[in-house]
Amino acid sequence: MPVRLKITLFFALIVLLILGMVCGSIYYSSFINRSKNFNTRLANRAVTTANFLVQSETFNRALMQKIDAATAVAMVDKITQAYDAADNRIYTYSDKPGDTLSVEKSILEKAKKEQYVYFTINSKDAVAYHFFENDIHLIIITAAYDELGENNLKQLQFILWLCFIGGIIIAVAGGYIFSASLLRPIRNIAVELKEISAQSLTSRIKVQQGKDEWSYLAQTLNELLDRLEDSFETQRRFIANASHELSTPLTSISSQLEVSLQKERTAPEYQRVMQSVLQDVRHLSRLTQTLLEFAKASGTPGGLEIKLVRIDEILLRMPHEMAKLNNEYNVNLSFDDLPDEEEKLLLLGNEDLLFTAIKNIVLNACKYSENHRAKVTLSLKENVLYVEITDEGKGIPDTALQHIFQPFYRVDEKQAESGFGLGLSLTSRIIKLHRGFIQVASVVNKGTTFTIKLPVAGLDKIN
Repeated sequence: MPVRLKITLFFALIVLLILGMVCGSIYYSSFINRSKNFNTRLANRAVTTANFLVQSETFNRALMQKIDAATAVAMVDKITQAYDAADNRIYTYSDKPGDTLSVEKSILEKAKKEQYVYFTINSKDAVAYHFFENDIHLIIITAAYDELGENNLKQLQFILWLCFIGGIIIAVAGGYIFSASLLRPIRNIAVELKEISAQSLTSRIKVQQGKDEWSYLAQTLNELLDRLEDSFETQRRFIANASHELSTPLTSISSQLEVSLQKERTAPEYQRVMQSVLQDVRHLSRLTQTLLEFAKASGTPGGLEIKLVRIDEILLRMPHEMAKLNNEYNVNLSFDDLPDEEEKLLLLGNEDLLFTAIKNIVLNACKYSENHRAKVTLSLKENVLYVEITDEGKGIPDTALQHIFQPFYRVDEKQAESGFGLGLSLTSRIIKLHRGFIQVASVVNKGTTFTIKLPVAGLDKIN
């Protein structure tokens, strides 16, 4: 069912309930008031009749009937009957000759106890009034049809039905028009989104003035498009750079093999070619392995093997790992005021990925420092683990700081120690997967400090 129709029906249903309650309340109130007013008139007529009947010295039956007939204007088909203490009928009057009431004895007995009893008989409203004075007991039954009141109720009922039906029609029409104006911004947003594709991600949805939900939705979608555009651009650059990095050693291998096959060569020459090809193959293998790690770190935490990891144990592996790569690399560890509780050093994550992330920064610190030394500090502040890696290298220019976490970005393409430009990007993604942050501060010709913040296991994401 279309949303517009749902809104219309829901709006009409609410109006229907409100109109039903209002019209029903008005009719019920009018019905009760009519009944009370007419019963009061019947009771007054019964009291008057009783007062005449007890005056036996002046009572005249013919005169009493004339009086009853004279009051028939306000009451239609009026009947008056009087009973003595023995329930014998002693007086009767009816507007129609022969019209009479068969009153049950239970009503007479009830009237003797309660004085006034209101009931309905033969489609007429009636009252039984018990008069007692000077040992005289009379039961006066007065009944009549309230033609004027019933006509007024029918007229009111007709008016209320007209208002009810008219209100529903107006509610449906108004709800349909209102829902159209309400959903128009959504339709406009949908039309604009249809025109946006991977080739036109620079387009944005027009945000209307105001702070309503539609403006908030448009702003949110624009922010989503910003992220998608950044992701597509990053993916485009990654694919282009990866293709270039992969094609370079493949081209080198192909060229060397083609040249070596053009003519017969000596065994030493073939060995030199094979040695060069082997270096390119190793380079290609390392690049492929790095790309696989990068792809793994670009996934989601749900696809990783997550367990409790001690951060200090990961850091203790760094000196030996760096020494294996180069005997000149040196790592100084410093654990500042760590708590005695083991759980304060635990975090939820993948040990291999965390080791790779920290290793990439430590390796860069050792590689690009003249003394080939990296200082690693571990501390705990407010349930957040801080890992700081400091070097005394050349530093990173301010213009390059905002790009160092991009894939395949290298500060100096001509430096002797060249890599693939994936290490810091891989580190950044791994830290984000572990709900952490990474910050960098650098001074040219003095050194660089990377700060990794990771939440202790069981705590929320770092603010």
